[in-house]
Amino acid sequence: MMRSLASIGCATMLVLSVGAATGIHAKELKKGVGKAVKSMPQADQIKLALSAAPPHIAGNAAVLVFGDDGKLKEARQGTNGFICVPTVMNLPEPDPMCMDPSAKQWLDDLVGHVAKPTNTVPGIAYMAKGGSHWEKNGKVVMQQETGAKIVKEPPHWMIMWPFDAKEERLPTVPNSFGSYVMFDDSPYAHLMVYQDPKKMK
Repeated sequence: MMRSLASIGCATMLVLSVGAATGIHAKELKKGVGKAVKSMPQADQIKLALSAAPPHIAGNAAVLVFGDDGKLKEARQGTNGFICVPTVMNLPEPDPMCMDPSAKQWLDDLVGHVAKPTNTVPGIAYMAKGGSHWEKNGKVVMQQETGAKIVKEPPHWMIMWPFDAKEERLPTVPNSFGSYVMFDDSPYAHLMVYQDPKKMK
């Protein structure tokens, strides 16, 4: 069972990690993340956070919400190792996420600037309301650059594990196939699967 301190640290790292992956700096995150969500009643934040994962996952997941001070706090303990937060970047709208311990390790390594992820088994993360990424000249980029634009991602789930697009013959950008390797040619390449987690059994 996830304990309160570990859960709070996990969600905080999650927010910073995803921001690092998309080029949003800590100062920008502190200013903008969860702006709309923070004003929501706790019950609504919990509902939003749980909307990221399939019911059989969300039902036993830990949940963190924003308190009156704007900081994340545990609103519910979990029993299955997953933790859900109501928003990651809030660009341009709430993007709740639920992740397992291996995905947490992957994200902790990302924010800690570890050369490559240290999770020893694939991590799983769900974003049933979708998310966003930076794109430039038709290519997904890891950080904000001049000329890059924010592109909305549809509902999806992710496998946080080393993927080589060329070796596995997978696309490196969103496509009609429904799956692609994000951040290809980097240690943090991972598989994006355009499949609504809410419809998974």
